[in-house]
Amino acid sequence: MKIGVIMGGISSEREVSLASGREIVSNLQQGAHEVVPIVLDTKQDIFEKVRGIDFALLALHGKYGEDGTVQSILDSLNIPYSGCGMLSSAICMNKDLTKGIMKSKNLRTARWLVVSDVADLSEEAVAKLGYPVVVKPNSGGSSVATFICRDMAEVVAGVREGLLVDKEVMVEEFIAGDEITVPILDGKIFPTLIIKPQKGGFFDYASKYDEGGATEEIIEFPAALQAEINTLALETYNALKCEVYARVDLIVCQGVPYLLEVNTLPGMTKTSLFPKSAQGIGMSYRQLLEEIIRVSLRVRE
Repeated sequence: MKIGVIMGGISSEREVSLASGREIVSNLQQGAHEVVPIVLDTKQDIFEKVRGIDFALLALHGKYGEDGTVQSILDSLNIPYSGCGMLSSAICMNKDLTKGIMKSKNLRTARWLVVSDVADLSEEAVAKLGYPVVVKPNSGGSSVATFICRDMAEVVAGVREGLLVDKEVMVEEFIAGDEITVPILDGKIFPTLIIKPQKGGFFDYASKYDEGGATEEIIEFPAALQAEINTLALETYNALKCEVYARVDLIVCQGVPYLLEVNTLPGMTKTSLFPKSAQGIGMSYRQLLEEIIRVSLRVRE
């Protein structure tokens, strides 16, 4: 089978995508597949560069790669691909839509509001969320242009920054607690990871990608709390129509888990969160990649 590992793209997360893609290629090339790296530099690239492949393994992140656009193109070309489909990819990329569905399903998440212009900001509405608040692009990832703001002046500045990279910005209630993530593959819960940022007060871009920026380790909470975390994660995965694999991010505050967001194409270097969790059940990096391919082909046959 000829597998094209699609990476790069035009989003602010291009470099993260290239790192994931190169790691995937170097590992899959040691197996039985014919593996070709496909680097996207423009929106039009994909139509030419995927010709002749049997399967697309997506290592894209951010807009155009993780928002359902590439998925819809591959659907139209009848090329099976890894991960979530067009619908769930588009929904999960939009944090406002994601949280709206969570709320409609009575799944616990922080309060929020969304603005498309600084003029839309209501000091009263922001104050109702309670300071500090988190300001972040509505459709961004990797914590790009994400800020913890402690007064209205900081909120305004954060929204201005966010609007440089997105059309909408979310202002969200800040929940203090332990940041955790729950990977799910083929409907099966993988071990929970706790994330401890070493740079800054939250899991920002530097914490995620700088060497020593954060420590991530498998954690098992007390049985009742772990069961609630697993249930919240799986119900969210299902409510958002996720397929194949995804990673559900949460905050645990004083023993209460709150949903943050869902990553439909999580990072896939050997040291990324999903592979670290897989190691906890004895699944190697290459075995994880092979399982993603197997499940993706089954879902899209």
